[in-house]
Amino acid sequence: MQLIQADSWQELMTQEATKDYWLPLLKFVQAQYQSTQCFPPQEQIFRAFELTALDKISVVILGQDPYHGMGQAHGLAFSVPEGVTKPPSLLNILKEVENNERERLIARGGTNPQDGENRLHLTHHSGDLSHWATQGVLLLNSVLTVERGKAGSHQKKGWELFTDAVIKEISQKNSGVVFMLWGRFAQGKEKLIDSSRHCILRSGHPSPLSANRGLWFGNNHFNRANQYIEQRGGSRIRWK
Repeated sequence: MQLIQADSWQELMTQEATKDYWLPLLKFVQAQYQSTQCFPPQEQIFRAFELTALDKISVVILGQDPYHGMGQAHGLAFSVPEGVTKPPSLLNILKEVENNERERLIARGGTNPQDGENRLHLTHHSGDLSHWATQGVLLLNSVLTVERGKAGSHQKKGWELFTDAVIKEISQKNSGVVFMLWGRFAQGKEKLIDSSRHCILRSGHPSPLSANRGLWFGNNHFNRANQYIEQRGGSRIRWK
């Protein structure tokens, strides 16, 4: 298994590699990939860290574990490779992006983007969120690997200790990061974040169960994140 190569994460990697959980975790993951089909591909396990440098993080979006269907997971929470059918949670995320963009344009005095020549092709989002990651959005799952067809199969093997350390590192080393906590699981990580240094946005999970109960749509997280970033002199994230 290829570990994180990006320079900005090396101090954290060195620190975590000395802890008791690290070697058993690596052995477990290596054994699982040899004996069963697991996702994402081994070379993409730490892809979120390769695309998003520690000192460039503007937003952290927390997921639980990777998609467990064939060809879906590629190392970024909620994201799928180009051309892969979008899972329901991702579809709801992209719908909220559309809604936020529509509201932003109307607030600026523009026409409804659904009308006339100003219509935006808001439904043509790719499911590949790599362009978020390269702008400073860390798409972090709490667990970084999973067995095919078995959601949660690699939980409580050590990944949570590593990703909790990542969250603490961001909280301590950075300032002005927007943490998007979607659903009860992600909100359980709030205790790791210094709320006096960062912006914490909470809502229901984008899964259909939560979204259909009115707990997801309308949270306006994407606009709220950009407003916070711009107020601090940063560059807005291009969510589309």
